[in-house]
Amino acid sequence: MKSALFVFVVIGLAFADVSHIVDDSTTTTTYPPRPYQFSYEAGRYPGHVDRTHAEVGDGAGTVRGAFSYVDPRNQVRTVEYTADENGFYPQLSHQPQNTKAVDLATNRHLELYNKIAERNSDPNYVQGGGVPKDSEAVAYAKQKHLSLFEKIAAEHARLGEEQLAQRLAFEATSIRNDEESNYNQ
Repeated sequence: MKSALFVFVVIGLAFADVSHIVDDSTTTTTYPPRPYQFSYEAGRYPGHVDRTHAEVGDGAGTVRGAFSYVDPRNQVRTVEYTADENGFYPQLSHQPQNTKAVDLATNRHLELYNKIAERNSDPNYVQGGGVPKDSEAVAYAKQKHLSLFEKIAAEHARLGEEQLAQRLAFEATSIRNDEESNYNQ
């Protein structure tokens, strides 16, 4: 009886109307624009400057700034930027130039891309829906996975049957609590 009352109270609380307790009228305070500005210089040792940054914000969402640094080739690089509600607009002092290594990597990437695109357009390679056909290695791995899955599923089924048999045997030889009270009288 007590447990039924407890369940009734818990369910009642779960569906109770608490709208009179919760204040859902939130207000957002708007503050006046707060412009700002900052700048700094830094270096790897005292008296040496190898990077700078300066920025000005108008408080209404537009930021203008610039930063400079010394690149690995010992050249000063500067980026001037504007950021507003439409995005971030950087202007570089020096346009990046590709090195031989970058050019080689770009060419290699394009060669591989074209090779893959050609292979993927071959109907002997691609099955329906643009999915590549399985190679022998993939087919073998899929079959191995499937056989292991079936083995594990069979083992789980066997364990489940054993546990069910144990539970049924236990229940068949046990006295239920409500019968026990009649048994002791």
